[in-house]
Amino acid sequence: MDAVATGTSGTGSDRGPAGKGSTAEIISHEPATGSEIWRGKVSDIDEAVKRARRAWPAWAAQPLSTRMELLRRFANEVRKDAEKLATTIARETGKPMWEARAEVDNVIAKVEISIRAFAERTAQRKLDSAMQGTLAVRHKPHGVLAVLGPFNMPAHLPNTHIVPALIAGNAVVFKPSEKAPATGEMLARCFNRAGISAAVMQFVAGGPAEGQALVAHEDIDGVLFTGSANTGITINRRLATRPDKVCALEMGGNNPLVVWDTPKITDAAALVVQSAFTSTGQRCTAARRLIVKSSLYDAVVHEVKALADRLIFGAPFDEPAPFMGPVIDNAAADGLTESFVYLLSHGGKAIKHLVRPDDALPFLSPAIIDTTAMKDRPDVELFGPILQVIRVDDLDEAIAEANNTRFGLVASLVGGSPQDYNRFWANVRAGIVNWNRPTVGPAHSAPMGGIGLSGNHRPTGYYAADYCAYPVTSGEMEQPRAVIGVGLR
Repeated sequence: MDAVATGTSGTGSDRGPAGKGSTAEIISHEPATGSEIWRGKVSDIDEAVKRARRAWPAWAAQPLSTRMELLRRFANEVRKDAEKLATTIARETGKPMWEARAEVDNVIAKVEISIRAFAERTAQRKLDSAMQGTLAVRHKPHGVLAVLGPFNMPAHLPNTHIVPALIAGNAVVFKPSEKAPATGEMLARCFNRAGISAAVMQFVAGGPAEGQALVAHEDIDGVLFTGSANTGITINRRLATRPDKVCALEMGGNNPLVVWDTPKITDAAALVVQSAFTSTGQRCTAARRLIVKSSLYDAVVHEVKALADRLIFGAPFDEPAPFMGPVIDNAAADGLTESFVYLLSHGGKAIKHLVRPDDALPFLSPAIIDTTAMKDRPDVELFGPILQVIRVDDLDEAIAEANNTRFGLVASLVGGSPQDYNRFWANVRAGIVNWNRPTVGPAHSAPMGGIGLSGNHRPTGYYAADYCAYPVTSGEMEQPRAVIGVGLR
């Protein structure tokens, strides 16, 4: 199993040695063309954290209403630059423009959602008692938080940490993926133009070394991370002896989608294709495993393949608009190609081959492979457009197969009766469980997170407020009043 590549390797950048005063650079390239899109110096992490530490007290002292108003101004700045930001996202990630525009819409919507969530999840509470005074519950910010963002949604996903962190009164040091620094810098500038200083909301450029330096920095009060399980595990280990630092990990998944009794095969196939191939399979919520009832296998697989054959994959600005762009870089494309060959050589049966039209560019076709006969199916996140199909005979076997993973982000049941869904919901292990809905596109007004290697029980989304501030319980009286009733001479 270790021989299977995950498709997430490669830095997407060219850089020299990092360090204080380093002249090393990060260079970002467009996946679709190979052209350079952004170049910048690697940031001095020590200096960035010092600036944030100095700026934090004044930001935390601002009234909550002021912080909320500044975040609303940020949303307006994003609206002003919406097309420019979407174009940058499309160029830097390779995703089609329609999808990049949807990501910008999510960035804007996150502000009002986070304001509502903060009011609900961290509301001030008081319990009055005549003799015991008042018991009050309020929340405080942690201090300076590091936000580490991924490349696949380089604006929306870090924003789901940044906005609630700022509302709560934290300062943020934001390091985007080294594969998407141009988007990260543009996002940070929108915050700064809105009146949130470049010390309170600070962009830093760097690669793995700078990410490690942020995680380990003594003056960072917490780490908010979205990305691969391997990196999340490394962060978790690094902070294992530091219970004083909050750590929120949102990682990937080897997500199952189960198709059961349904007459609507065409609709089921559309849900499968949406789940497996949206964003070229580069979503943590993408369906990696299609588990199908044997009696439906031929009809479902035929329809899924027919629809996948019709998908257009191409560059972001192509006409007609593609459904899929390239994967993030050539290293990822190489890894996914090797993974498909590994599955084929260990018992997999190709239903739709993985095709790479140009070895110099990371475009891949959607691929489907039956892995039912594989003795040991690899439990890895293949971060790209590869869907594995597994045939089963009964619902208990389907649920057992769905749970045959160390991950636990999302699981979907397509078809089945309400009783089937009740069994599925009760027994499947995942933080998101859907019925007749795709695995991708979680609701922003709900918590987003998983179990196992998919997260550390700190879901983001609507529940991000929970890890951006900590509750303080206070017993309060206007005058001291106490007696000692026993044990006195």
